[in-house]
Amino acid sequence: MDRSLVGGLAPTPPGTGRSLVGGRPPTPPGTTRSAETAGPAPWVLMYHSVDHVREDPHRVTVSPQRFEGQLAWLRDRGLRGVGMAELLEARDAGDARGLVGLTFDDGYADFATRAVPALVRFGFGATVFVVSGRIGSYNAWDDGPRKPLMTVDQIRAVAAAGMEVASHGRHHVSLPGTGGCELREELEESRSTLEDIVEGPVTGFAYPYGHATGREIEAVRAAGYDYACDIGPAEPGRHALPRAYIGERDRRLRMRAKLARHGLRWRRSRV
Repeated sequence: MDRSLVGGLAPTPPGTGRSLVGGRPPTPPGTTRSAETAGPAPWVLMYHSVDHVREDPHRVTVSPQRFEGQLAWLRDRGLRGVGMAELLEARDAGDARGLVGLTFDDGYADFATRAVPALVRFGFGATVFVVSGRIGSYNAWDDGPRKPLMTVDQIRAVAAAGMEVASHGRHHVSLPGTGGCELREELEESRSTLEDIVEGPVTGFAYPYGHATGREIEAVRAAGYDYACDIGPAEPGRHALPRAYIGERDRRLRMRAKLARHGLRWRRSRV
């Protein structure tokens, strides 16, 4: 494998550490987790891109320097960033204290070249939600600057480095606007494509744009995904997990405020 695909890092040796690619088998459709393991929604951070840019109209990019500062803030507070499969597995076991979910939407190439090397240096993990129909292309759904997306080789490399690969649909469409057949294809074909690439299970999903009604949430559950990430769901649950947007302006004080706000907003949720 070309180590340059993940910033010069060697892949994680097989059999070491907790597997982050898929984590564990998905919950069978129609079943739920035990109420004994349910608790307030975990703190999950939502990133997109880590890079140097001149234009960023949608504020989806964090500079490498700011990103490392955010990771250092987490570490200094005794927190460790992990992928969603590891986070939820630890919660189910009652052992998630000090863990924070780190997620990256869209699967930009800079996740492999900039984010992963920093994550590995800090001993952190993360989940990257990949748009399966745009692999190796660019963010065609966006009206902002064109940004390259990971190639097949880069997706395999980040998985080998210990990152969880999950689905963001096929074409980054707003799912509430899809018909039944298109919705199933967005959920099932995207997962099949990614499972072929990483040669392992893909158990997580993130709703494009954070758009999800009860229909889409139930469809994701019925498709066999173990969990799904939203942004600010009306009714949080394992298939509608809230996340906190993180951007370039989020320094230590803002990170602290977002952690406190999460605790206040979601303390009564049960996921």
